[in-house]
Amino acid sequence: MEPKNRLQRLRQQLAQKEIEAIWISQPENLYYLSGCEGLEGYLLIGEGNLLVTDFRYVEQARRQSPDFEIFTISGKMADWLPGLFSGHKIRRLGFENHHLSFAAYRQMEDVFRKLQTPIDLIPGDNLMDSLRMVKEPEEAELIYQAVKIADAAFEHLEKELKPGVSEKALAWDIEKFIRENGSQPLPFEIIVAAGPNAALPHAKPSDYVIQEREPIVVDIGARYKYYTSDLTRTFYIGKMPGTFRQVYQTVLDAQLTAISYIKSGMTGAQADAIARQLIGNAGFGEAFGHSLGHGIGLAAHESPYLGFTSKGVLTDGMVFTIEPGIYLSGWGGVRLEDDVVMENGKLRVISSARKLM
Repeated sequence: MEPKNRLQRLRQQLAQKEIEAIWISQPENLYYLSGCEGLEGYLLIGEGNLLVTDFRYVEQARRQSPDFEIFTISGKMADWLPGLFSGHKIRRLGFENHHLSFAAYRQMEDVFRKLQTPIDLIPGDNLMDSLRMVKEPEEAELIYQAVKIADAAFEHLEKELKPGVSEKALAWDIEKFIRENGSQPLPFEIIVAAGPNAALPHAKPSDYVIQEREPIVVDIGARYKYYTSDLTRTFYIGKMPGTFRQVYQTVLDAQLTAISYIKSGMTGAQADAIARQLIGNAGFGEAFGHSLGHGIGLAAHESPYLGFTSKGVLTDGMVFTIEPGIYLSGWGGVRLEDDVVMENGKLRVISSARKLM
């Protein structure tokens, strides 16, 4: 992966929006553009490449980001920001409005107002989103490796799953397996939600003891060389009653139908509607309250988004999840989530963990 090409594409987008430079603060974007691992600081991308950080990261930045000039900082932003921008030729500076804190924005605004040539701050989050949405082949390969680790974790789970174990204990067993099999720190906290807890899409593992004859939703992800995976399976211990079979089959049909029919050129909303209509026709429309999927990459949740308000267009090279679910208060829930890549206009599933039915 070559940051130079990414910087060139970013500059092309800046030119189209008549923005002279952009201030990068989101950790994933710091790595994406500079290649510096775990960097805390900022990037100023304009005519040149400036990496802004403190003493702790200077030597690392010199090694990992040779195409960047390094500006060393200490103390409060108000102390060093004027010096960084003195003598600048920037009138419109993009910033990541979904990441930069309000306090930092106010400090920057105050400093820029007092400069001899004031700078206007221009929201620019969609610039980085659009760059990262379509994955380079090397990025896709790293995601595949993260998916393989999560797939293996589900195979391990099937052997270990039994009644009498708490959600917390099972979550820890899965996390230990994932880390021992090549994952960096997990991209999100593992979800193990059994019985009525499975009705909570983002349940936290608790002391609840898993029993027979109840749904068990398990949502896991791995991180390989900073790239993530995100998979969910729903399990059942014992003979499956009609209700569980009906709910599970509806979710499975919705997922398989969506994977089959989603094509390049569709909007996220059109893709979401495929699964949502099927679940609605089965009588569970109100029980599917979240979106159908989201992009994965350096972040566990990133663009594109597949939801009923998503206007973005799906194209080749995008990697995202397909994860319909049904959640019934007091009973539990079912969610099935696979990772897919758009290739030659259609979806290819890159995860392989066995489904229940």
